[in-house]
Amino acid sequence: MAELLILTPATGGSAEVLPALGLLSHRVRVLPMEPSALVDAPDADVVLLDARRDLVAARTTCRLLHATGLTVPLVLILTEGGLTVVTHEWGADDLLLESASPAEVEARLRLVVERSARGPAEESQQEISAGELAIDAGGYTARLRGRPIDLTYKEFELLKYLVQHPGRVFTRAQLLQEVWGYDYYGGTRTVDVHVRRLRAKLGPEHEQLIGTVRNVGYRFDPPKEQRQVEEAPAVASGAPPAAPSATNGAIVTNAVSAAATTEATPTDDPNAGPAGQRVAQTGH
Repeated sequence: MAELLILTPATGGSAEVLPALGLLSHRVRVLPMEPSALVDAPDADVVLLDARRDLVAARTTCRLLHATGLTVPLVLILTEGGLTVVTHEWGADDLLLESASPAEVEARLRLVVERSARGPAEESQQEISAGELAIDAGGYTARLRGRPIDLTYKEFELLKYLVQHPGRVFTRAQLLQEVWGYDYYGGTRTVDVHVRRLRAKLGPEHEQLIGTVRNVGYRFDPPKEQRQVEEAPAVASGAPPAAPSATNGAIVTNAVSAAATTEATPTDDPNAGPAGQRVAQTGH
């Protein structure tokens, strides 16, 4: 059972904001969505922010919450129309539709609480670096040469997914499934549009980080320096270097000699002549 705090301008309580909570066993407190209410707000495991009616006020409240040092997960409650507006800049940890089922609400609350309870070591794993590109998966920020890149939520998710799998080629359908989800009904052209925007935001010097594999899809090509670092352990481990060409030639010569010896061996065929005669006849 979690302690939930709902911030809402509505007067109907949690039953109006998120009806599914009435079927769950969490302890819920409701406060008005006003700055003054945040001063002495009670402790909670999760803060639920009502963004169904006034998106501008909800975004302002998100900023105020983070400015006051919010340390627990922040979940937005939205209508379907609100999904088109929210970006990672809001600082929300998750989203819920007001019509969400009790099972979905329970699952999402459980996941955000578990994520917030992770230790520093696990949080550090959310930092991904590739040359001059740095991605903070937890903070939904990407930086290039220390400068933040202004990305939409889907642009960030697409870039993060590609960087997490350097060198691996993904089809458009795979990226659509992994980044947009199974319930997205748009076409694969959506992926092309987002890749084009990502390259534009990375700039001419770094747009090649997202490579195109003709007739297949896209991949993240790590910088040359990073590839050299990744290959270094294999050399240091004492793996035998590739044999020089002269050695390869000797191996081929030995193989040919062995084959000739094999052909010179008499066969069980009574009609077959010596191996040398057969070869000579074949040559004619």
